[in-house]
Order: sequence, then structure tokens, then C-alpha cells
Amino acid sequence: MTNTIKKLAVIGGTGLTELEGLEIIESKEVATPYGKPSGPLVFGKLDGKEVIFLARHGNPHRIPPHEVNYAANIFALKQEGVTSIIGVNAVGGIEYLMGPAHVVIPDQLIDYTHSRKNTYFEGEIDAVTHIDFSYPYTESVRQLLIDAAEAHDVAYSDYGVYACTQGPRLETAAEVARLERDGCHIIGMTGMPEAALAAELEIEYACLALVVNWAAGKTANIITMDEIDQAIDEGMGYVRQILVETIKQA
Repeated sequence: MTNTIKKLAVIGGTGLTELEGLEIIESKEVATPYGKPSGPLVFGKLDGKEVIFLARHGNPHRIPPHEVNYAANIFALKQEGVTSIIGVNAVGGIEYLMGPAHVVIPDQLIDYTHSRKNTYFEGEIDAVTHIDFSYPYTESVRQLLIDAAEAHDVAYSDYGVYACTQGPRLETAAEVARLERDGCHIIGMTGMPEAALAAELEIEYACLALVVNWAAGKTANIITMDEIDQAIDEGMGYVRQILVETIKQA
């Protein structure tokens, strides 16, 4: 398919604090009207294609989901001329087909977060603005991710409703049951307000999610960090394959 990506950024989540194979040209600390981003913007080339990488939780991984400065992160990328963002997210699986180490390219989300700065349209503004957020993920960017997964024969799902919860704690079994009744397939803590802020700045955005655990109550076991780390070790290679292929085709 014909793509329209002019300048691509990747925001890495848990398990992806750097992008292997990226030929680093520059690492730059930037300032924004909304404070400092999670870390320096890493400018580089991968297979000759320019890309900017930002570690959402910092490098090393130190910023919890509810304290990430999403507004600064997205604004910093906009300042550098980014037109499209791929957000990588570690998530829990609710849908029975979406177990640990499975890749999901969601097409919808529900926001359950609170107390996060979730808009640029506040304070002293010229006019009230309501963006259309019916479809939170840019279909053309989603299709690039889908094509990349197909090219590498990665097991993936090309649909899914992402439930974004506040964190940093994991959910109760009752909460997961409620989310399942709401129609959610995966649970994460970083999908919002990131996607909405990108939309407000007219940046294309898509999510590449890796399931790292079954959500609470989906098995008889409690969730452990060993389980999560094992799924990250197993599945992050698939994520990197998809990212590299997507960047090549972008």
C-alpha cells in the first residue's frame, strides 16, 4: 500500500528502552512548554530510514505510567517535525486468543485513567476545540504494522480494544471482569492520553502492543514479574522485527 509517513517516531515502553540496529546520529535533550520529556530524543537511521526514538519510561526504566509526562513527550516530537508515531506498549491479555508473548495491533481503546494531563486545549485558548476521536489509531499506520507482522510470520491480532487503566498497580480480578464486559481485549497503563494528545497535534498514531501476562482472574495463578519478564524476553524480538520492517517500508 502507499504510505504517507514523512517523519516517524517510535515511543518505546516496558522492555523497549532502545532500538537495536538504530544508527544513532544524535541524542538531544529538549524542552517544551509542558516540561521535559521522559528522556532525550534519539535521532538515527535504520536501514537508511530516519527515525526518532523516545523511551516512554526513561532509560533506565524509572518513570511509572501515571507520572509519564505524555504532553511533553508528544509536543517534543511535534517540535521535531514528526508526522507519525508508533507507540509500543506492554499489556495484559483478556481475550483468550491474546496470551503472553502475543502481538496485538489494536483498533480501539477505552480510557479509564484519571488525573493525567490529557489535553492541550485548556487554559488561555482562542476557542474551545473538540477533536474527532472516533477511531483513535491511524489506519494507514496500523496497516504498515500488520503488513510487517505478516512479512515476518509473527503471530498477531489485527484488532483489539485497549483498556487504559491508571496504574501503577495491576488490576483486581473483579476489575478485569468489568473490563471484559465493557468489550476490552487487552489492558495497559500508557495508551492514554498519549493517543489523544497525538491526535490533538494532528500526528498519525498507532499502537503496537505485546501481551506480557494474563490479566488478573484469567488464570488461577497470581501475576509475577518473572512471568512478565519471560514474556518480554520471548515476545520483544517479534516487536523489534515488526518495527524494523515497518521503518523500512515507511
